[in-house]
Amino acid sequence: MSLRPQPDREFVLTLSCPDRSGLVHAVTGFLVRHSGNIQESQQFDDRLQDRFFMRVHFDVSDPSTTLEKLRTGFAPVGEAYRITWQLRNASTPTRTLIMVSKFGHCLNDLLFRQRTGALGIEVPAVVSNHRDFAPLAESYGIPFHHVPVTPETKADAEARLLDLVDRLDIDLVVLARYMQILSNDLCKQLEGRAINIHHSFLPSFKGARPYVQAHERGVKLVGATAHYVTPDLDEGPIIEQDVIRVNHAQSAESLVTLGRDVEAQVLARAVEWHSQSRVMINGHRTVVFR
Repeated sequence: MSLRPQPDREFVLTLSCPDRSGLVHAVTGFLVRHSGNIQESQQFDDRLQDRFFMRVHFDVSDPSTTLEKLRTGFAPVGEAYRITWQLRNASTPTRTLIMVSKFGHCLNDLLFRQRTGALGIEVPAVVSNHRDFAPLAESYGIPFHHVPVTPETKADAEARLLDLVDRLDIDLVVLARYMQILSNDLCKQLEGRAINIHHSFLPSFKGARPYVQAHERGVKLVGATAHYVTPDLDEGPIIEQDVIRVNHAQSAESLVTLGRDVEAQVLARAVEWHSQSRVMINGHRTVVFR
C-alpha cells in the first residue's frame, strides 16, 4: 500500500460473509467491470465460524469511476452473497476524536504521528475531563474540549461527547488513557469505532498504581493491549498487543516509563490499522490484515 494513495483513484473494499464457493471470483469480476487493478488483497477463511473475510486495496484506470459508482456496482454482489461490506476512498483520512485524562503520552504520540504523516487520520477535537493537555492540543491547532465528569454529570458529559461525534462527523474515538468508564449505552453507540488502550497486567493488578503492584510481584514482562470498547470493561475484541522484558534491577518508576512507551506504540498501531480498514470484528475476536 502506498503511503499517499491517489485521491479518488484508490479504494479499499472490506467484506465478510458466510463462506461459499465463487466469492473471490465475484469480487474480482466486479473489479474487472469497473477498471479495477488490485494493489493488495488479503483473505481469511474462519472455518470454525464458517465465515469468510477479505480486504482488497485497488486502483481504477477509468477517470469516470467514482466511489458512488463503485458502491452501486458492488451492491448486487453483496446482496447475492449475503455480504457485510464497506467500500471507501483510500486517501480519505479517518476523522478521529481523541480522549485523554491526566497521562498524555499516548495523546502526544498520536498527534506527532498525525502531524508527520505517519498516521492517516484527521483530529478535529481532543476531549478531556481535565485541562492539563489543553496547551498541547492548541500547539497542534486542534480544538480542546474540557468535559468534566462526576457521578452527577456523567450523563450530561456523555451527551456532550455524542454531540461532538455527530457534529464533527467522527469516524473513530480513541481513549488515549482516558480514565473514565463509559456507560453501557455509550459503548453500544460507539460499537466498532472506539479504541481503548491499557496495560496488560489485567486481571492480576487492577485499580490504582498497577506498575507498583507489578514491581512488588517481580513481573518479568511489561505490555499493553489495544481493543475495541464494549460494555464489558477492558474485554473488547483485541486489535494489538505487545510486551517487553524487564528484570529485578528495574524500579517501579522505570516500569512506568517502559509501560508508557509500549502503550503508545500499541495504540498507534491499532489506530493505523483501523484507519486503513485492516481490522474486522469477528465475534469476540478481530481479523487484522497487516
